Amino acid sequence: MTHQEIIDLIHREVKPALGCTEPIAVALAVAKAAEIISENCSCCHAWRLKADFLLDISVSGNILKNGMGVGIPGTGMVGLPVAAALGAVCGDSSRGLEVLSGLTPEAVERAKRLVAEGKVHISVADTTHLLYVKATVSVADGAVASAEVDPHAYAVIEDDHDRIVETSFADKILMSSESAAAAVEHTDCEYDLTVRDIYDFACSVPPEDIAFILEDRTLNLALAQEGLRGDYGLRVGKAIRENQREVFGDDFMSFAMGMTAAASDARMAGCTLPAMSNSGSGNQGITVSVPVIAYALKYGVDDVRLSRALILSNLVAIHIKHYLGKLSALCGCVVASTGSACGIVYLQGGNYNQVCAAIKNMAGNITGMVCDGAKVGCAMKVASGVSSAVQSAVLAMRNTCIPSTDGIVEDDVEKTIRNIGAIGSAGMKTTDRMILDIMLCK
Repeated sequence: MTHQEIIDLIHREVKPALGCTEPIAVALAVAKAAEIISENCSCCHAWRLKADFLLDISVSGNILKNGMGVGIPGTGMVGLPVAAALGAVCGDSSRGLEVLSGLTPEAVERAKRLVAEGKVHISVADTTHLLYVKATVSVADGAVASAEVDPHAYAVIEDDHDRIVETSFADKILMSSESAAAAVEHTDCEYDLTVRDIYDFACSVPPEDIAFILEDRTLNLALAQEGLRGDYGLRVGKAIRENQREVFGDDFMSFAMGMTAAASDARMAGCTLPAMSNSGSGNQGITVSVPVIAYALKYGVDDVRLSRALILSNLVAIHIKHYLGKLSALCGCVVASTGSACGIVYLQGGNYNQVCAAIKNMAGNITGMVCDGAKVGCAMKVASGVSSAVQSAVLAMRNTCIPSTDGIVEDDVEKTIRNIGAIGSAGMKTTDRMILDIMLCK
């Protein structure tokens, strides 16, 4: 890939997201459908806040799994129904993964009423797409006075949390999914990246070309600090930082674990601050960056070195996710913490071979961690991932690497990455279905 193609890839996969991205994808699809009704019926801006919406949302099992127990920003509630209702009442699809950034107390109360009145219906779609949302929005008779037809619309999201592939109004297709599918296929054909490419790019790219990545620090460090100030979720980050003397100590590992877990605590409990996401996940964006940022804070790393380390960590995670897919039964912090291990190696002066060793060490350590949905408990998995990342980086800097005779690790780091992807995407399909069945039957 060319220099500019790599930059473009980072911009596509590293972006701000407000709230867990699975319910946000639902809110985005609903918001788009509601906007279509507004545009075609010439409604005033305020009508959505009062409209008697009926919302029928069909989602893939993975979207349902990751949306059942996670906090929705600014609501004090969890789950897809309130996210969908907010999308209808106040969502702005032009903001992408920050679709709910315009929340007001009035909008939250209206959304809660729609849920309480049974106006939001969530079902599991019959689809092969792991990431799929179809949001059908309609309004009660007479709610849109200017409507010449029954005002209903739908929007479909596939494969990426913010990729709208089809829209319709009054049973007329407005935008075809065929063109979107062709664009996805074209993008995939252009993908040609290796860890060697990533390392060389991170080391050689002009600093001014990647200065934008420091927004990672701005957003995710703010989330970490908010998590330490407040009482979010399980307060995993606070527990680690407040037990330095008795249990964890004041070393870098404890600092990184505490900061990263605190950011996850806040985000998964519905904090209204955005995260800088990676590969469609805020938690992955947090886990891929905050340990690297923590190292820079603790040891006084300058911005140029930090930006290179963040580029390396983010790109390694993106690279692994390319083979794994956006949603799977493999916990995303496995991928993200592998990226942060590489960033820590770089900040310690490590070379390409040591970056590869860190990836292999991570592959041989926590590859089996399963995803059982987005929830406040994710902060504990994040802390575990960071601990493994630091261990893997320390061993890599001593030129210690899990050998190819062990498990899924191979001499070629690219084959090792493909093995991770195959296990998470194909090998764990039955696990994914079983996890969802357990969650739905509780």
